[in-house]
Amino acid sequence: MLSFKPKELSTGKLHAYLLSAVAPRPIAFASTIDANGNPNLSPFSFFNVFSANPPILIFSPARRVRDNTTKHTLENVEAVKEVVINVVNHDLVQQMSLSSTEYAEGVNEFEKAGLSMLASDVVKPFRVAESPVQLECKVNEIVKLGAEGGAGNLVICEVVKLHIAEHVLNEDQSINQELLDLVARAGGSYYSRAKNGFFEIPKPLTTLGIGVDALPEEIKKSSVLTGNDLGMLANVAALPTQENIDLFIKEAEDKCPHILKASTEDKHKKAQDYLKNNDVDSALKLLLS
Repeated sequence: MLSFKPKELSTGKLHAYLLSAVAPRPIAFASTIDANGNPNLSPFSFFNVFSANPPILIFSPARRVRDNTTKHTLENVEAVKEVVINVVNHDLVQQMSLSSTEYAEGVNEFEKAGLSMLASDVVKPFRVAESPVQLECKVNEIVKLGAEGGAGNLVICEVVKLHIAEHVLNEDQSINQELLDLVARAGGSYYSRAKNGFFEIPKPLTTLGIGVDALPEEIKKSSVLTGNDLGMLANVAALPTQENIDLFIKEAEDKCPHILKASTEDKHKKAQDYLKNNDVDSALKLLLS
């Protein structure tokens, strides 16, 4: 067995060990606003519920390990002490992952991830309309755990209003865990789903995903493609060039010309098949052909 004292490891290595060992973790999909009212949306897996009376949730936007900078969410809750914690189910996991891209300050992650902003009843930040449970919170306290990269900041939130979608409830109005279908975070690119166990989603960290808002209207308004599909398509640095699309068409004409002559709906279904095999590039080329 390997044994270490924390100081013997780099912060990045220690961070990776902790996230892989302490898993799966629930995900707080935190919606905030800055002092000028600009919305922000970002997921955090340093999160849990700690009290029912009063109802207290705590999540921690840690300082970035690589450069010791702070995240917009932390800056926002310091300026406007309110937040909405939206739960993440499997239907929106790809869009949630896309929203974790480090977009510039002022960029609306709701739009980038193709998620709907729903006005809250008590607090200023918006809710994620697609999330089956939304918890409006006021921020009671922020506890800074350190000043170096990797240090957490405990945002202690008190729930002031709950919203629960009726389709995830049993007849007695208790939550049906299978219908809720929550997703949890693990180490690296791994997630966990109660129904199926671990699966992977590539991290949108090295490049900026173009965002759902940058996809062509025909793709965004597809009656076939799901929110997860759109999240995968939008997590690319750029759309395929016309040259690459033409090459895809030429190869398709030789191998399976019927795809190119198919209806829009059938093309979108075939693109969905590509996405199920994580072939985002072919899916985009087909959709844009």
